[in-house]
Amino acid sequence: MLILAMESSAKPASVAVYADGALLGQYFQNCGLTHSRTLLAMAESLLKNLGVPAADIGLVAVSHGPGSFTGVRIGVSAAKGLAWGLDKPVCGVSTLEAMAHQAPGSGVLLCPVMDARRNQVYNALFMWHDDTLVRLCEDRAISLEDLAEDIRVRCIAPGSINNISAPAAPCLLIGDGATIGHDFLSTCGIPSRIAPELIRWQTAYGVALAACHTEPIPAIDLEPSYLRPSQAERERAARG
Repeated sequence: MLILAMESSAKPASVAVYADGALLGQYFQNCGLTHSRTLLAMAESLLKNLGVPAADIGLVAVSHGPGSFTGVRIGVSAAKGLAWGLDKPVCGVSTLEAMAHQAPGSGVLLCPVMDARRNQVYNALFMWHDDTLVRLCEDRAISLEDLAEDIRVRCIAPGSINNISAPAAPCLLIGDGATIGHDFLSTCGIPSRIAPELIRWQTAYGVALAACHTEPIPAIDLEPSYLRPSQAERERAARG
């Protein structure tokens, strides 16, 4: 099946075409341009250059959060519009899980980290068991202090997690928050390393990989996953 995948949950934006276990092409940019200007244009150009008619797309996949509220909304709206127009199913995947899928490595604690501001990061933890990516916790908005304590337990005092032995090895930090996560964990004496550049950032390729393990839904049912209220909702709640 031909998958058109899109990623716009943070500063980078990317579009990928994936089919039968192979990445046919991907456009990626990390220049900060507004995703509403670039995402659909990238999709159109990529399909044209690959010689793939839009009608051949079997599934539209998108990272539906967590991440930038504006970026997630743009990606979800673009995916819904494309899927609706093509009469195709859509697949919304966790931004964090998509990043973990693009970072193979057995015996390593995968730690996607996105800067959520307000002294928090968006995070989830994963590890590979054979060829299966195992989720160790749900997506969450968490302080760096709490994340460090969680990683300390898993890495320094390994045990059985989901019937899988947790690694007593440095965790691998992925995502736009990898540097701030690494700096903080270093001050706590927790071993960690930052993923190489090509697999560090959120990408549509990771979205496509995650979509292969996620149930498609009708376009009308796709919704963002923000994890916490937007600034406007917080301000409205503060006013009573």
